[in-house]
Amino acid sequence: MTVSQPPSPPPPSASEPLPETERADPRFRDLETRSTAGLLEALLGGQAGAVAAVEAALPAIERATEAVARRLGGDRASRLVYCGAGTSGRLAMQDGVELGPTFNWPAERAVFLLAGGVTSLALAREGAEDDTDTARALIAESGVCARDVVIGVAASGRTPFTLASIQAARERGALTVGLANDPDAPLLRSSECPILLRTGAEALAGSTRLAAGTAQKIALNLLSTAVMIRLGKVFRGRMVDMRPSNEKLRRRAERMVADVTQCGLERARAALEASDGRIREAILRAEAEPRG
Repeated sequence: MTVSQPPSPPPPSASEPLPETERADPRFRDLETRSTAGLLEALLGGQAGAVAAVEAALPAIERATEAVARRLGGDRASRLVYCGAGTSGRLAMQDGVELGPTFNWPAERAVFLLAGGVTSLALAREGAEDDTDTARALIAESGVCARDVVIGVAASGRTPFTLASIQAARERGALTVGLANDPDAPLLRSSECPILLRTGAEALAGSTRLAAGTAQKIALNLLSTAVMIRLGKVFRGRMVDMRPSNEKLRRRAERMVADVTQCGLERARAALEASDGRIREAILRAEAEPRG
C-alpha cells in the first residue's frame, strides 16, 4: 500500500506573521481598566465567537466523523490516539478519557500522547511542546499503524510536538485529524481530515485557553460523540453502553431501562442484575420477558 506523505511546513522565519490566535485585538487594549461587568462581557463575547467558529466547521467535522467511524468500525483492534501540548493536549486527553465510562470504549483502544507526559496535566511543562524527537518516538513506541486514528489539537496549528506526531502518524498510514484555530496552520495541511476552528484573536491576547480552547472542546465533543453513535453505541437516544460504575450511574441505568421498555424500576433493576449491569442487554431482556 502506498501512503501519501504529508507536506512539510516551511521553517519558521522572523518575518513570518503571527498566527491569528497570538495577535492582539485593538478592541481590548483597555481590557484591564474595564469594570468587572465590562470585563466579563468581553470574555463572554469570545465564548460566543467560539460557538460560531464550530458552527462554521460543521462540514469538516462531518467529513472527519464519517472517516473516523469507517476506520474504527472496520477493525476491532483499531485505536483512537490523541496528541497535543498544553491546553490543547489537556482538552484532547479529557475527550478521550470520557469515552470509556460514557460509551464503554476499551481502555486499550485509547492512546494519549501529551507533550511532557501525563504529569503535564497538573503541572504545565510548556518547553516540552518543542520536542519533535519525542513526538516521533512516542508514535513509533505506541505502534501507530494504518488501522488507527490520530487526532492532533493545537490552537496555532504550529506546535512542533503535535505537528511532528501527526506527520509521523500519517507516514505510518494512520488516519489523521487535525484541529487548529488559525487558517494558515501547518497542522491543517498535514492532516487528512483538517478542522479549522477560526476563533481569531483572543480578548486576552494569546490566551488560547479562552475562545480557542472552548471551540476545541466543543468540536472534540461533537466529533467523538458522533463517531460513537455511528459505531452503534447509542440506542433510542440513550447511552446504552454506559458503565454503571457508581450508585448515581446505577440509578441512571435503571431509569434508562425503565423508560425505554416502559417497565417499572423494579423490573429494570432485575433485568440489569441478570445482565451483569449491561444496559443494552437489560433492555432486550426486559422487553422479551412477558408482562404480568
